[in-house]
Amino acid sequence: MGLRALGNPIAGFIDYLSRTGTDASNEVQPPEGLTATGGVISDYVDGSDVYRSHIFTSSGTFDVTALGTFGDTVEYLVVAGGGGGGEDDTNRGGGGGAGGLRSNFPTIPSPMKTPSFTASVQGYTITVGGGGAGASVSGPGYINPGSNSSIGTAVVASGGGGGGNRLNDPAPGTYPSSPEMAGGSGGGGGSGPGGGTGGPTVSSPDPLSPSVQGFAGGNGEGSGPNYGGGGGGGAGAAGDNGTTSVGGNGGNGLQVLIAGPPASDQPVGTPGTNPGGGYFAGGGGGGVFTSSGRGTGGDGGGGDGGNSPGNSTAGTQSTGGGGGGNTGKSGGSGIVVVRYKIAELTATAKATGGAISFTPTKTVHVFTNSGIFDVTNPTLTSVEYLVVGGGGGGGCVVGGGGGAGGLRTNLSGHPLAAPSYPVSLGQYTVSIGGGGAGSPESAPGVKGVTGSNSEFYPTPASYPGADFIRGAGGGGGGSRGTPPAFPGQSGGSGGGASADSSPPAGGAGNTADPNHPIVQGYPGGEGSGTGAGGGGGAGGAGLSAPGPGGGCHGGVGVQVLIAGTSNDVGAPGPSGSPSAQWFGGGGAGADGNNIIRGGGGPGGPYAGGGNSAISTTPAESGKVGTGGGGGGGYPTNARPSGNGGSGIVIIAYPS
Repeated sequence: MGLRALGNPIAGFIDYLSRTGTDASNEVQPPEGLTATGGVISDYVDGSDVYRSHIFTSSGTFDVTALGTFGDTVEYLVVAGGGGGGEDDTNRGGGGGAGGLRSNFPTIPSPMKTPSFTASVQGYTITVGGGGAGASVSGPGYINPGSNSSIGTAVVASGGGGGGNRLNDPAPGTYPSSPEMAGGSGGGGGSGPGGGTGGPTVSSPDPLSPSVQGFAGGNGEGSGPNYGGGGGGGAGAAGDNGTTSVGGNGGNGLQVLIAGPPASDQPVGTPGTNPGGGYFAGGGGGGVFTSSGRGTGGDGGGGDGGNSPGNSTAGTQSTGGGGGGNTGKSGGSGIVVVRYKIAELTATAKATGGAISFTPTKTVHVFTNSGIFDVTNPTLTSVEYLVVGGGGGGGCVVGGGGGAGGLRTNLSGHPLAAPSYPVSLGQYTVSIGGGGAGSPESAPGVKGVTGSNSEFYPTPASYPGADFIRGAGGGGGGSRGTPPAFPGQSGGSGGGASADSSPPAGGAGNTADPNHPIVQGYPGGEGSGTGAGGGGGAGGAGLSAPGPGGGCHGGVGVQVLIAGTSNDVGAPGPSGSPSAQWFGGGGAGADGNNIIRGGGGPGGPYAGGGNSAISTTPAESGKVGTGGGGGGGYPTNARPSGNGGSGIVIIAYPS
């Protein structure tokens, strides 16, 4: 078989080898694997074989349009969303259980490894489950499991069990009286007085055997002085029991080297015991009553438990890690990865790092997690980049939309293009900013959290500098209190002001440092009456509330076609845009008249910005990997605001 049609990502790779003589002594075999689209594509060499992975950090479609001579068998990893951590005002919650893990990858241990998967020419619906919200003792939804991830109905991973609350609170944290503690891996038991039983793992609902997808959560300790909560279960081990002095550690997840070359750091997952990263589905750590001994999260994205002076942490996005127990932190979203063989050759790339794919003319590195871009070929002297910071979280109680993360690019011909970026042999640090947490409905007056910066710079480097590229985190949305009410916060793009805020102004959008005098975002909108302002976007300001009841749309994002047509990065843009790859949409402000407003502009959600809440529908979070702002929350029926979407860094250069 010859090369696939124009646009096949491996074509440029083979052309590069032919021109440089990298494989001059061996015959280069053309790709003969499946032809498919969907997700972020990572092409890489493992020995003499070339594999293609499709990485889904949000829901989409794996569309197989042709079968090749390497067969129709694919390998997969399906991880559900992790459970939220348990909460109590005296710090005794259990850790959230990791999302269930289903995989036929060769290294998966025998109690869990599933059979091979035979693909056919069709579209497979990919669902990526969200992490469970942190538990609340003051509203509905006390204990929150994660959501399922799946490849159609053929492979299904169950959401992680929620961590248990303190036993004398509403919804006591003990299984089976709290059935939502069961899941792909079980949530840790709450603590005393009285010990809470950890939740069990449940069998996967798919038809594959074995049905094991995780481990149970640890038990909470019922006695003092410290009343340790149980750790959440992980895909590789059960959560530890809490003791009278410490919270239980979350169970470790599993290492699955499916998304990139096994000799390099994986583009997804987290570090763990073994080198190379690629760990998924770690359980959340259990909380503890006093200042010492909080449980740590398991390898694979589990959040740490909390104690009196220290808050727990959330599960890592796109790992299925459980949230840490004590202050109600959310579980991490899940992930789906599909890989198959496409060619046989030996190659040396110009650089390593991230998920690598190939257009007919360019090599593309996509970073959705922090890592290292390592230039290994001296012929690579300049690159194009896209750097997007994490989006801000939305505000609550007719809250302002979160601002989008700052967007920086030097893509040739783009309206926002910065100067060329020279590179040389050596390492460059890539840091991916996380999205800021949205303000919970139960905490009026607490502003949405500003997102974190994304950065690309030589290692080592100092800031500011002409070679230091920073996309600032988006500003958090303002929240209305009783009183006060808050304006939006400043950031890469500014957060929108809440209704009745004083002053009513949205947060300012940042301009770049003196070395890069290019605007990277716009301000948030003003609040007025019972309407909140929209968060600013990378392409325009958030709209201001025109009067009572006039909650407003988020600012528009920006399209940056840097990754090639085969890569499913970014998010859809406004109606009529030629393709996706839109980034940096502002979150919508809430409307007191109970009307949904659009993230990223009217008619959204666009460019990753989250829509606002109404009385029957929670606000949407910004999309992972877009820097989109979270939508503003509504004041009734526990409709909290959305979290900001994490950022992204994409680097491209001629093949």
